[in-house]
Amino acid sequence: MILTVLGLIWGASFLGVEMALTGYGPISIAAGRVAIAAIILLFIAVFFGDGLPRFDTATSRRIWLHCFAMGLFTNVLPFTLLSWGQQIVTSSFAGICMAVVPLFVLPLAHYMVPGERMSLAKGVGFLFGFSGVVMLVGGDQLGLSFALLESESKLMMTAQFACVMASCCYAIGSINTRLCPPISTLSYSATGLMLGSIMLLPTAFYIEGIPAIPETGALAGMLYLAIFPTALATLLLTVLINRAGPSFLSLVNYQVPVWAVLIGTIALSEALPGHFISALAIILTGLAISQFYDRWRTQRAR
Repeated sequence: MILTVLGLIWGASFLGVEMALTGYGPISIAAGRVAIAAIILLFIAVFFGDGLPRFDTATSRRIWLHCFAMGLFTNVLPFTLLSWGQQIVTSSFAGICMAVVPLFVLPLAHYMVPGERMSLAKGVGFLFGFSGVVMLVGGDQLGLSFALLESESKLMMTAQFACVMASCCYAIGSINTRLCPPISTLSYSATGLMLGSIMLLPTAFYIEGIPAIPETGALAGMLYLAIFPTALATLLLTVLINRAGPSFLSLVNYQVPVWAVLIGTIALSEALPGHFISALAIILTGLAISQFYDRWRTQRAR
């Protein structure tokens, strides 16, 4: 049940971005959702959790570095890239890109996480899934060089690439979390969001200025992004990891793009090009090959 709720919350976040973009700039959206979520989680962490990490030992200082990386790669960069990209691409496209996150984790984990070697199945799954990414971004422009594209097509491809890079940032953030010394998820997330807001707020004010009072729809989108996919999802994440373990959480990667496509198609009447569906099917197939074949082989060996 919690897994389904998480998939729905994260899948609807792309609709929230579309709503917020009607009244805020992309960096202001990232800054607002991170700052509001940081306030919420810091309050809960300080009064009901373990508070912020200490800073008196080498390990605790290393935790702060991981929290900084979490804020940068899990919040600042992907939120900004997605908000900027969704000015041009559809929410469905942005949601489909999230299926790429565990594929990017595979080569990163091979080099950065001890014991996470790239097996044949993982390699095949990565290459298969990456071909889906090429189809998703290239679409009917496959085979044309970037120099031959029209200006509108170049802008569209740049926005699409920004969404794919957001997925890469999430993958780096995931590896960073796995390498972090033991710390409660709530304390880790609250600290990361706090550091992320420190990075984003001055940047947003400098580049986009202080935003005017937006219309109700834009404000509702911002509040949804801050409260649900950024703050509440972290609390649900903590419960899910404690109950079922972190590996079970990978199943949410199958749900997010599906919810994003459904919500974008129904709520925003977005067109759904045929190559979007084909690309999503290829990406999810590659993800399944990389994740489930090794598990099946391990269980069979037992």
